[in-house]
Amino acid sequence: MRKLFIISSILITLLLLVWSYFWIDVLLLFVIVGPLIYMGIADMIQKRQAIRRNFPILGRLRYVFEDMRPKIQQYFVESDTDGAPINRIERSVIYQRAKKQIDTIPFGTQLNVYAEGYEWMTHSVCPLDHNKIDHNPRVRVGNKDCKQPYDASVMNISAMSFGSLSGNAVEALNAGAKIGGFAHNTGEGGISPHHLKYGGDIIWQIGTGYFGARDENGNFSPEAFRKNALRPEVKMIEIKLSQGAKPGHGGILPAKKNTPEIAAIRGVKPGTTVFSPPYHSAFNTPIGLIQFVKQLRDLSEGKPIGFKLCIGRKSEFLGICKAMVQLDTYPDFITVDGGEGGTGAAPPEFSNFVGMPLLDAIAFVDDALRGFGIREHIKIDCSGKILTGFHIVRAMALGADFTNCARAMMMALGCIQALECNKNTCPTGVATQDPYFAKGLVVEDKKQRVANYHKNTVGSFVELLSCAGLSKPEEINRTHVYRRVFMNMVKTYAEIYPPIPEGCLLDSADAPIEFETYLNRAKAESFGT
Repeated sequence: MRKLFIISSILITLLLLVWSYFWIDVLLLFVIVGPLIYMGIADMIQKRQAIRRNFPILGRLRYVFEDMRPKIQQYFVESDTDGAPINRIERSVIYQRAKKQIDTIPFGTQLNVYAEGYEWMTHSVCPLDHNKIDHNPRVRVGNKDCKQPYDASVMNISAMSFGSLSGNAVEALNAGAKIGGFAHNTGEGGISPHHLKYGGDIIWQIGTGYFGARDENGNFSPEAFRKNALRPEVKMIEIKLSQGAKPGHGGILPAKKNTPEIAAIRGVKPGTTVFSPPYHSAFNTPIGLIQFVKQLRDLSEGKPIGFKLCIGRKSEFLGICKAMVQLDTYPDFITVDGGEGGTGAAPPEFSNFVGMPLLDAIAFVDDALRGFGIREHIKIDCSGKILTGFHIVRAMALGADFTNCARAMMMALGCIQALECNKNTCPTGVATQDPYFAKGLVVEDKKQRVANYHKNTVGSFVELLSCAGLSKPEEINRTHVYRRVFMNMVKTYAEIYPPIPEGCLLDSADAPIEFETYLNRAKAESFGT
C-alpha cells in the first residue's frame, strides 16, 4: 500500500505537469497540489497520530470516517466481541482514558441486562468518599524467603516481548510505567535496551527459550541469568510455563520480525522464525519447578520469583501445590493467564479451544492454595482481557491480588486492531519491526497516554471500591459480584464458585468431592497422569 501510494503520487504529478502548458493550468496545479503538499508535510511531522505519520493524506480518511459514524455506535455492542478482540464500549473507554478525554456515556446502560452472562457488582447504601481512599493501591509481593519484596500496583503491563512489539512501543510502555509507578513485564523475549532506557520497573519473564539467561546451546545459564537478574530495574522475575494465547505451544517470533538486533538479544540466528520449546529443559517435575524457583531466588539475591501458567490439567497444578508443601518452599506470586488472553500470534485452535478461561482459573487457583493452607505465602496475579476498573474488581472478587493487561496497553499506544500483528505490517507502529511503520509511534506522546490510561483505570477501580463501601482491595470477596446465569436466575460468584475450607486438601479424606479425583491423581514427583 505504501509503494502504491508513492507511485500514484508521482504519476499524478507528472500527468498534471504534462498538461500544464498555460499559466492557468499552472495556477490550477498549484491550487490542487499545494494544499496536498502542505497536508502531507503536516501529517509527517505531527506526533500524535501514527496513521497520519505513516500514511500522509490517505491516513486522514480514517478520522473522517470515524467522525461520520454516529456517536452512539461508539457504545453500541452488537455481539459479545463485535467481530473484534475488544468491543466498542471497551475500545472507546480505553482511547478516552489514554487521551484524558471524557469517558462517560449518555443514555445509561448500553448492555442487555437480562442477557445470560451479564454481570454487575453490588453497591452500598452507605458508600465511602472515594477522595479519602488511596488512589494508588499497592500489593506487597514477597514471602518468608524473599529479601527484596516489591510493592506492585493493582494493574501492570502484561508480558509482550520486544520482537512482537517495536522498540518504540516497548520504550513508550516502559516510560509510561515509570511515570505511573507500575510494572512492565518484558515477555519471554528477554531484556532489551528499550526496556532499560527510561528506568521503569521491570518484571523479567523467563520462558522456555531462556532468552537473556541461556548458554550457546539454548539451555538455562545461571551466570547469564544472574547478570540480568541483579539489574536494579528488575523488581520481580516470572517463569513462564504457558500463556493464554497458545498454552502448551511455545512462543513464536516470525522470521520477518527477527532482526539482527533482536537476534543478538535472544542469542538466535537473525531472519529465522524462532519457535520457543513448549516445555522447560531446566526441570520436568513439580518438585523440579519449585527447586528452580528457589535457585532463581538465590541467584537474584532474594528478589520475588513467581511463575505464569494457563491452567490445563487441574491435577498438575495440585501436584505443584503438593511439591510446595513437601519442600516448604513457595513462589512469591503465581500469574494466572486466562485461555481467552494473549496478544501474540497463535494457531486458532490453540487460541479458541485450549486453556481454562480466566475467571474459572482464578477461582480454582485461589481455592487450591487455600485448600493446601499455603495461600498466605503466595500472591495471585492474573491476565486475560483486563480492560476496565470492573474487570479488576471481578478478578479480585475471585481471589486475584493484582492484575496485568496487554491489549488495552497496546490500544493506549494507538493500536487500532488492524489485526496485522503477525505480518510485520502494523500500520500504527505498535507490533512491527519495519522501521517505516515503527517511526509513526512517537514515544514522547504515547508514554503519557500509557500513564493516563493506567491512572484513570485504577482511579475508576478505586471509585468502584468506594461505592461498595470498601476501603481496600483485599476487602473484595465473591459476594460482591453477581452474574445472570439464566434469564430468571441470578447468582453471586460465591454461589457459582463456592470457596472450599482452609487446609481441606492436605488430607484426601477431607477434600471436597469436586477436588477428590484430581487430588488423587496429583503427584509432586511428575507431571501428567
